[in-house]
Amino acid sequence: MRALCWHGKGDIRCDTVPDPQLQDDRDVIIKVTACAICGSDLHLYDGYMPTMESGDILGHETMGEVVEVGRAVTNLKPGDRIVVPFNIACGDCFFCRKQLFSLCDRSNPNAKMAAAAMGHSPSGLFGYSHMLGGYAGGQAEYLRVPFADVGHIKVPEGMDDEMALFLSDIFPTGYMAAENAEIEPGDTVAVWGCGPVGQFAIQSAWMLGAGRVIAIDNVPERLAMARHHGRAEVIDFDAVKVYDRLMEMTGGRGPDRCIDAVGTEAHAGGALDAVVDKVKASLFLGTDRPHVMREAIMCCRKGGTISVPGVYIGFLDKIPFGALMNKGLSIRTGQTHTHRYLAPLLEKVVSGELDPSFVITHRATLEDGPGLYETFRDKKDGCIKVVMKP
Repeated sequence: MRALCWHGKGDIRCDTVPDPQLQDDRDVIIKVTACAICGSDLHLYDGYMPTMESGDILGHETMGEVVEVGRAVTNLKPGDRIVVPFNIACGDCFFCRKQLFSLCDRSNPNAKMAAAAMGHSPSGLFGYSHMLGGYAGGQAEYLRVPFADVGHIKVPEGMDDEMALFLSDIFPTGYMAAENAEIEPGDTVAVWGCGPVGQFAIQSAWMLGAGRVIAIDNVPERLAMARHHGRAEVIDFDAVKVYDRLMEMTGGRGPDRCIDAVGTEAHAGGALDAVVDKVKASLFLGTDRPHVMREAIMCCRKGGTISVPGVYIGFLDKIPFGALMNKGLSIRTGQTHTHRYLAPLLEKVVSGELDPSFVITHRATLEDGPGLYETFRDKKDGCIKVVMKP
């Protein structure tokens, strides 16, 4: 089959690789009908995520048609169309029983490697390093889905792939980010980053009762989408100092809830801390560029909540922990417990409350993928979301 494979920093190729095979009775194989490039894939492309190996198949936003079924899977059959969560969960361990699916204890075969870096291992992830399981990803013609009897949702007949695909990651991730922000009716919610996850965080903030949503970015197309589709007030951080503008907009109090939908590769024009972060990362003196985290801590109102769906990888430098503690802020983080949100968010799509396909700007084939990684990373050609159909 053809698949997008990682061969080093900035080196993605469309290769011919062996087809996946059933390895366990709870596996299924799907023929991929749609997949996408995620913002967190850029951390692999840019070389920030350790334990990648040349030839690793990328991708964790995937859906398709079941073509082979393991003997223990009784709720799927060939021909079923399913969306696959980006994280892999057994459905029965201590954490899965608590619906903390991204913390599954059984799905990462390389748990010791992850525990050495993090203290404990999260769940395995598709196409996202050997530390997180070494699983082949779904930017490919076929995908093996482990624990498939719990790791899927069936797509209703007649629903277009583009309306269902983002249940795999970015719609649940944006929704959980808003849920973690502990939004109360009428709250002012500030969202840093208007990429796809930020766009869904904006939509979800309204669903959960926000009174105002303020979107922060510097890419005109992203700000326009946040304003038009997200009905958000917007701040261009190249044009104004974010702290000053937020204080002006909130009467000096600050936003009630802040969402960091950027993560490890934050940049902020010529802000000194962002410049230092970038230099440290380029010299391998630091793993992350947490400008947004620092800014959110300083901007959030006293007693507020900061939600972090943005991916961080290692140790963060110069975090204003004194401000965090003295302002009485709460921080909630985590990879998304995707399985928990599949059914309720699918219902929002079916009912017409939201058509998730609004974020798509580029449609392509796998062969176009390597070039589109660069286009997406560099925010060229108005690129916000790439969907590929093998």
